Amino acid sequence: MKNILIGGAWPYANGSLHIGHIAGLLPGDILARYYRAKGDQVFYVSGSDCHGTPVTIRAKQEGKTPKKISDCYHQEFCEVFSSLGFSYDLYGKTSDDWHADFVKAFHERLYAGEFVYDKTAPQAYCKDCGKTLTDRLIIGKCPVCGEKTRGDQCDSCGTVLEAENIIEPICAECGNIINFIQSKQLYISLTKLEEKLCAFLESRTHWRKNAIAFSKRYIDEGLRDRAITRDLEWGIDVPKEGFENKKIYIWAENVLGYLSASAVVAKQRGIPFEEIWGENARHYYVHGKDNIPFHTIILPSLLLGHGQGLRLPDDIISGEYLTLEGRKISTSQNWAIWAKDIVYRYNPDSIRYFFIINGPEKRDTDFSWREFVSRNNNELLGAYGNLVNRTLAFTVKYLENTVPEGNIDDDVKSKIESTYLQVGSKIEDGQLKDALEEAFELVRFGNKYFDVREPWKARETDIVHCKNPLFNCTQIIANLSVILAPFLPFSSEKIFDWLGIACQWVPQYVSSGYLLPEVSILFERLDKGVIEEEQRKLKI
Repeated sequence: MKNILIGGAWPYANGSLHIGHIAGLLPGDILARYYRAKGDQVFYVSGSDCHGTPVTIRAKQEGKTPKKISDCYHQEFCEVFSSLGFSYDLYGKTSDDWHADFVKAFHERLYAGEFVYDKTAPQAYCKDCGKTLTDRLIIGKCPVCGEKTRGDQCDSCGTVLEAENIIEPICAECGNIINFIQSKQLYISLTKLEEKLCAFLESRTHWRKNAIAFSKRYIDEGLRDRAITRDLEWGIDVPKEGFENKKIYIWAENVLGYLSASAVVAKQRGIPFEEIWGENARHYYVHGKDNIPFHTIILPSLLLGHGQGLRLPDDIISGEYLTLEGRKISTSQNWAIWAKDIVYRYNPDSIRYFFIINGPEKRDTDFSWREFVSRNNNELLGAYGNLVNRTLAFTVKYLENTVPEGNIDDDVKSKIESTYLQVGSKIEDGQLKDALEEAFELVRFGNKYFDVREPWKARETDIVHCKNPLFNCTQIIANLSVILAPFLPFSSEKIFDWLGIACQWVPQYVSSGYLLPEVSILFERLDKGVIEEEQRKLKI
C-alpha cells in the first residue's frame, strides 16, 4: 500500500468558481477515487486561497473585511465541490490556524538554511492611494511579450514577473503612475538552487508537454531570486525578528497548503507526516497551466530549501484552457458559466463526464451547450444508461427480479480483466480522457453483446439462451460501475446498491440467484430546448 498525495490547486476566495475551474480540478478527484478503490492510502487535499490581492480588492469593493469575503466564498466552494462529488480528505482555508502555524514553522526552518537572505529592493508605491502595492495591483506591459499584464504573472505568455521590470506601470486601483521605494525583504535564492532544480526537472520526462515546456522556459530565461515577504496587511506574519510588520508573500505560503493539509489528515489517522513525504509515496498536483511554474519551480525550491528531504512532485496534471461557446471565459465581462448555477441544474455525473471526455487535458477545448446535451443524450444515456436499463429492467420484469443462472463467457471475462488493467494504467499516468474512452469501449462491447444474442427473442422459446446473455451483461454492468466510479460516482453508487458490490479495483461478479431491487434510470434525456435556453442566458 502506497501513500498517494493528491493536491488540487487552491482557488482564490474572491469570487465564484466557473466551469474552467471545475475542468482543471476534477482530475484530482478521479485520481483519489481510483487509488482508494485500489486500496492505497490517499491524502486528497486542497482549500481556498484566502490571502492575496484578489481577496483584498474584492473586500474593498464590497466594504467588507478580507476574512469575511474569503469565508463567504469558501463556503460557496465547499457546496459546489460537494455537489459535484469531490471527495477531499480535507478542504481547508489558508486563513485556518493550522495552516498559518505550519507555514510559520516551515519558514523558520527555511530562514535558518543557506537559501534565504535579506535584501533592500524596489517596492511599488502609489502616492495617490498612499500605500505600497502588491504585484497584482500593478498594471503595465509585459517586458517579454509586450501584452498588457499585472505585475505578478503575464496571462498572455505565462512569464512570472518582477514588478520593477513591468513597462509603464500604473496603479490598478486609481490608474495613476506609480513609484518604487526601497524596502527590506527576505529572498529565496533560486540561483543557488538551480543545479538541484535542473536535475529534478530532467528526471520528470513523463510530465505533460505544457509542464515540461513552461518549466524549461523558466530555467532557460535565467532563474532570479524571488522575494518571499511583502509589506501587506492581510496574510501570515513573517516569523523573523525585524520583519514583524511584513507578511509572507502569497506564493511562498499557499503552495505549502499541500503540506499543512496533509499533516492534519496524517495526524487524524495516526500516521507520521514523514511517511506521506517520504519514499513510499506518489504525489500528484492538479491545476491549470497558468499555475505550472508555481508547482514545478517554486514549490520544489521551497522543499529543497527546507532541507529535510521532503518529497518533490512526482506528477504534474496541468490542464490547458477551457473556452466557452468559442470565446475565452471572462469573469469581468460575465462571459462564464458559474459552477454554483450549473451544479444545481444538471446531473453531476453528466458534468463530470463532459469535463473529462471533452476537457482541456492536452489542448484547449471548448464548452458548448450543444455538445454538452449531445454527449449526455448519446453517450451517457444512449450507450451506458441503455445497457444498464435494458439488462436490469428486463431481469426485473421477466425473471422475477433475479439474476439468472449462467456462465461467464471467456471473451466477456477477458474484456473485463483487460479493461481494469488498461483504464487503471491510464489513470495513473494522468491520461484521464483516454482512460474514460477505454471504459466506454466496455460499454460498447456490452451493448453489442446484448444485441447479437437477442435475449428478448429467446425469452419464450429458449430460456437458457435468454438467461446466459443477461447473466453476462449483469457482470459487465457490475464491473463497469467499479471502473467508471472514479469518473461517475453518483451513478456507480446506484449500481453498487442494486447489485450488492463494493468499490474495489478488481473484477467482481454477481451470483446467480441474487435478488434485484426495483431499478431506475441512471440518466435523464436533456431536451434540445436546453441549448437555446442556456445560450440566451449567455446572451449569444
